[in-house]
Amino acid sequence: MKSAAIIGTGMSVPPKILTNADLMKMVETSDEWITSRTGIKQRHIVENGQATSDLGAEAAEVALKSAGLAATDIDLILLATLTPDMMCPSTACLVQHRIGARRAAAVDIEAACSGFVYGLSLARGAIVSGEAETVLLIGAEVTSRFVDWTDRTTCVLFGDAAGAAILTAAHDGRGILGTVLGADGGGASLIDVAAGGSRLPASAETVAARQHVLKLKGQDVFKSGVRSMSQAVTDVLRKCGLAMTDIALLIPHQANNRIITAVADSLGFPMEKVMVNVEKYGNTSAATIPLALHEAVLAGRVKKGDLICVVAFGGGLTWGAAVIRW
Repeated sequence: MKSAAIIGTGMSVPPKILTNADLMKMVETSDEWITSRTGIKQRHIVENGQATSDLGAEAAEVALKSAGLAATDIDLILLATLTPDMMCPSTACLVQHRIGARRAAAVDIEAACSGFVYGLSLARGAIVSGEAETVLLIGAEVTSRFVDWTDRTTCVLFGDAAGAAILTAAHDGRGILGTVLGADGGGASLIDVAAGGSRLPASAETVAARQHVLKLKGQDVFKSGVRSMSQAVTDVLRKCGLAMTDIALLIPHQANNRIITAVADSLGFPMEKVMVNVEKYGNTSAATIPLALHEAVLAGRVKKGDLICVVAFGGGLTWGAAVIRW
């Protein structure tokens, strides 16, 4: 049967690094406080003039080289982000033009930190249905533009990055075996950027009230994230007729180390088989999974025939998981 297989991966992070020691000069915090609560030691931050499409295009070009394809081979570009360059046009269209993928349709996905997993499901559907032969899927974020750098509970968490994957039709058993997606709009207020949309358009009042920055309710997000990701993994494994012991590598959303560890504990899954790179990049939202996947491939932690599971949770609330045979 036809499936959608990942044949190339890529990533891009800006060169500027913001360490915990740097943050200590900006807000009242400490390396011990940040590390013990999040596991994060540093994060990458864009320079003035850099935007989400810049990182997305760079990651896409690395993924294309990895797959041995040209941009003109792409039929569809899906770009997951909660930090688009602008309200219109889509960031996917900007990336399409920059890389020269002139044959490709292009659209953004706004599912916050779950966006890349949502994209895997959409890419699979497009390929299996015959609507597209080859899909470029990107997760890209410049969250530093939306962080309140006076709020130590949030500014320590986020970083900027992009990751990408090339998916194409396969007939040899490789590819995405199953996906599970979910959402609960009743939890919308747990993670939000209140202003800048049609309900609260930008004004002097919204800027003064700091309503254009990302806010989250930490304890509620922690509980919901652990519960939703654990259940999503359980559900997608059941859907595929698999058990946790079949999984060679779990790649969870890199929100913070405590959530990752809690999910692994909930599933009874050993941490040595969990991909963790949050200490280097922080929470890069929709970019965390493709970033971690690319590093896992480079490190030889993903081998042909391996079953890997990716899982995410984010604002919306949204969540999702996918099982992939490499």
